[in-house]
Amino acid sequence: MTVTTEELKALSADLVVDARGVSCPGPILAAKKAIGGLAVGGVMEVQATDSGTLKDIPAWSKKMGHDYLGAFDEAGCIKLYLRKTK
Repeated sequence: MTVTTEELKALSADLVVDARGVSCPGPILAAKKAIGGLAVGGVMEVQATDSGTLKDIPAWSKKMGHDYLGAFDEAGCIKLYLRKTK
C-alpha cells in the first residue's frame, strides 16, 4: 500500500524516529522500540541515513502486520513511513 512521494511529503507523522547516522540494525531497532508508543492507525516516520533501512523497514512492517507507506530521500536523509495497524 505505497503512496506517492507527494502524498508522503504531505503526511504529518504522529511519531518521528531519528535514526540518522546509525548503521544497520540501529534504525530498525529504534523503530521497534518506538512503535509501542504509537496509537493504532498512527503514522511513524523513520529518518535514516543507512540505505539498508530501505529494505529493513518494509520487511519488518510486513512481518509485524503494519502498512508500509513508502519512502523518499530528502537532502541525504531517507524518510520512511508506516502506519501501525494493531
